[in-house]
Amino acid sequence: MQIEKQLTDHSLNIKLSGRLDSYTSPELEESLFQDLDSLTDLTFDLTDLAYISSAGLRVLLLAQKAMNKQGTMRVLNPNSDVMDVFEVTGFTDILTVEKTEPVEQGVEE
Repeated sequence: MQIEKQLTDHSLNIKLSGRLDSYTSPELEESLFQDLDSLTDLTFDLTDLAYISSAGLRVLLLAQKAMNKQGTMRVLNPNSDVMDVFEVTGFTDILTVEKTEPVEQGVEE
């Protein structure tokens, strides 16, 4: 799994790619909780996340519980497999999950 973080003021954007499972979730948890206390806005971009296990769900749940006390959290662009996991586990009722449309590049003539 690859973790890309962009921290600005009290906002953190985390882009995940690969697999978020029992082997990689401790890395995400450690990386996330380094910055969590100062945040009011947390966004996870899952566009390139291929798989999530219960261990990955646990990290998202911990983050959501923390952000419920101090701000907002959004999960962007899960693929259909990850979205199925969210729906089956009831995480669609816990998380704010959004699909954003890709930005189309203008064609110059």
